[in-house]
Amino acid sequence: MTTYQSIEEGLPRYHASGSDDDDKIGLLSRIKRPSKLWKNLLKIVVGAACVTAILWFSLNWILIIDEVERDFDWADPNLIIAQTGAVASEVVNCSRFGVEVLKEGGNAVDAAITTHICVGTVNVFAAGIGGGGFMLVRLPNGFAEVIDFREVAPRAVYEDMFKQEPLKAKVGPLSIAVPGELRGLKLAHERHGKLPWKRLLEPSIRIAREGFPIPTELYVTMKMYTYKIEHNKELCEIFCDEEGKLKKLGDMISTVDTIQGRGGIITMEDLAAYRPTVREPLIGYFQGKKVITSPEPGSGTILLFLLNVLEEYKFHENGRTVLNMQRMAEAFKYAIARRTELGDPAFFKNTTAHKERIKEIISKEYAERIRANLSESRTWIPSHYDPEYATLEDHGTTHISVVDADEMAVSMTATLNHFWGSQVMDSNTGILFNDQMDDFSIPIPPSIERFWPAPHNFPAPGKKPMSSTCPTIIERPDGRFEMAVGASGGTRIMSAVTQTLLNIYEFDMNVLEAIDYPRLYHPLLPNELFVESGFPYEILEKLIKIGHVVKIHSIYNRGYGCQVQCVRKFTNGTIHAASDFRKNGIAAGY
Repeated sequence: MTTYQSIEEGLPRYHASGSDDDDKIGLLSRIKRPSKLWKNLLKIVVGAACVTAILWFSLNWILIIDEVERDFDWADPNLIIAQTGAVASEVVNCSRFGVEVLKEGGNAVDAAITTHICVGTVNVFAAGIGGGGFMLVRLPNGFAEVIDFREVAPRAVYEDMFKQEPLKAKVGPLSIAVPGELRGLKLAHERHGKLPWKRLLEPSIRIAREGFPIPTELYVTMKMYTYKIEHNKELCEIFCDEEGKLKKLGDMISTVDTIQGRGGIITMEDLAAYRPTVREPLIGYFQGKKVITSPEPGSGTILLFLLNVLEEYKFHENGRTVLNMQRMAEAFKYAIARRTELGDPAFFKNTTAHKERIKEIISKEYAERIRANLSESRTWIPSHYDPEYATLEDHGTTHISVVDADEMAVSMTATLNHFWGSQVMDSNTGILFNDQMDDFSIPIPPSIERFWPAPHNFPAPGKKPMSSTCPTIIERPDGRFEMAVGASGGTRIMSAVTQTLLNIYEFDMNVLEAIDYPRLYHPLLPNELFVESGFPYEILEKLIKIGHVVKIHSIYNRGYGCQVQCVRKFTNGTIHAASDFRKNGIAAGY
């Protein structure tokens, strides 16, 4: 439409003038002078033919160029096209800091550390060294490992400590689990880093000391939590200066005194005892490609389950039909039901049996059984999907995807849990602490849905709560790196990453288009299908007729959104990188 309008606006406008009688007289006069008539007609015909030819050529040339631009993605500046390395994060300057590290000879782990520390400094509400996470690393030779620096419950915790006051697991000092981020990043650097540790922290130290303009995403989240910030002394010291602008952040010092001084139970011994865990990743296959993702307490299990179930439907053959979207929605419900079986693998009574169950859930044979029971014409109440326990929703997080010149890749997800975490901030350092204790299940009687909370996710000393994160790396059938992808957004992460991969591999979208497209999400409980604005309405109408309770929310709604970060390398060496507009992210590359 824009192309046609721009061409039309460049042409002269012709308007009729004079009366009908004038037209008749003019016509008669031209008939009486046939020689001039034919000359004029010839001029008109030739002129019209020339104009038509010029317009046709111009229009089609513009359309051809426009088609080429769309094919090669020249038109959208948010799709980063690189040749050597790329970083995708939710803060554009942090993505650029990561690329600077790559240019200086650092590798993907170095760039991920620099980028993440920066994100935690700028988008302090979502991540930071007061939290934890998971880093999936793929080395140039194809070896992969997961560095699990998820927060753990303090030693003084006990199973039913939040039974009478569940809110204390969400806000305040008791909601804080032992942070693992710094130790996790340091371990990753010791195992795989190239540049000095100090160099990786320099950009964040600089912006923390000098201050920085409030970026859009931070400002939006501050506005969402205005009352809480204004009534929190430590938060307000930073975010509520006289001019209403962000103050400068200071250096990192001690954090223990702040937590204990406000009634927390984390001790110096808890912090000293924390050790990140190096885990073997989960491996699956989708369309012949190797899918490498995070094991428990992450949710890579569920991502592989979803890809296995949906792969055989071959969405590319019929496109985004009602039938295919019904299959997707039902698969999401089965997936959330299976997630209720997961937890910290070290705390299951029968670890051998649990490992075998995980192998079963991610198998192609199990997916075939699910497809045999998956209805293509109706939906069911939650118990139909056989969840073992009540579902649990987690929140927040940030994600970073990186690939370097040697095809070392990192897919890393980290979090404070809810926005602004525990809302406990150290006044000396500006470190905001997590509220990860809320990701444990609370041993209370079942709700109206009649599902008991999961005992394998009850709090216990040294235990890690279940997480929805699924940082993922994909290899081509020849073993070469193809993609690093992951997301932030709590329990929506698994479905968001799944839909992004389907958009790329089934619907032939580039990474930016795949990320931007409106998504579906079903939490099982409540039994409602959440849909982002912009999703085809004709499909939603028919899903409602099938029986789904559809709730549409704004694609910009932070409370429901999920933000994907992705880098993809093609066989010709070109790299595409994109960050999710839902969190104002922009990638960088070179």
